[in-house]
Amino acid sequence: MWGLNWPAMKVVLGELPVATFRTLCCGFGGLALLALARASGERLRLPREDRTPLLWVSLFNVTLWHVGTGVGLTIIAAGRASIIAFTMPVWAALLAAPILGERLTAAKLLGLALGLAGLGFLVAPDFERFLAAPLGVLSVLGAAASWAVGTVLMKRHRWSISTAQLSGWQLLVGGVPIFVATPILDDPVAALAAISAEVALTLVFVLVVAMVFAQWTWVRLVRVLPASVAAIGSMAVPVVGVFSSALLIGENLGLAELASLALVVAAIALVLLPRRS
Repeated sequence: MWGLNWPAMKVVLGELPVATFRTLCCGFGGLALLALARASGERLRLPREDRTPLLWVSLFNVTLWHVGTGVGLTIIAAGRASIIAFTMPVWAALLAAPILGERLTAAKLLGLALGLAGLGFLVAPDFERFLAAPLGVLSVLGAAASWAVGTVLMKRHRWSISTAQLSGWQLLVGGVPIFVATPILDDPVAALAAISAEVALTLVFVLVVAMVFAQWTWVRLVRVLPASVAAIGSMAVPVVGVFSSALLIGENLGLAELASLALVVAAIALVLLPRRS
């Protein structure tokens, strides 16, 4: 679902401004998840001990992630963006050393090298264009690092609220800067009124599937499984993102994309797959 979401977002951002799109994502996703929590009989509240951790997790998991990927997708191809974004598990494994006290092994360092080599394959064919306008790659790469920080911080804290509430509150709290900036940057009403039927249906997919169901699933996995095991599941996302972008919206699928994809997946596998005892 997240893999298909990359070409879907690219389609939507062809007609909707970034700020308006991300306001819809955070607002709809957050309210829908909290509504589901309330419908299941939960009391909607934020315990005092969860408030400060929620602010930090929301900043990294939502605000910086949504802004970075939104800006990046307006500049670079969706398939490439998905590969760069899902270097997240490598960065998470590296960040877990100082934050969670995990040991930085040779495998993790080699995984970082492979991940950076994968990024190099993407940048190399358009190196001159990258030097002229590096914002797209750097935005998505920064979003990946931000998501890694948020994942590690989310794993570090013992939450007293449900998965639906944790997912919903993150989207609403992290979306506050985006909500404030959107009327200044865009005209949301005019932008929504001008979109085509195709983009409107694609937007529904993004909001309902990616921002509600998949978001809840990811937070649930991080809470109930070891962080490395949960992150292994994300290895499939750039694979689906690259091939679905080629199939659905006609993006280029060449040797550079395939080589980058292979190196990034190898890096994630090297860092995260359990070794035999």
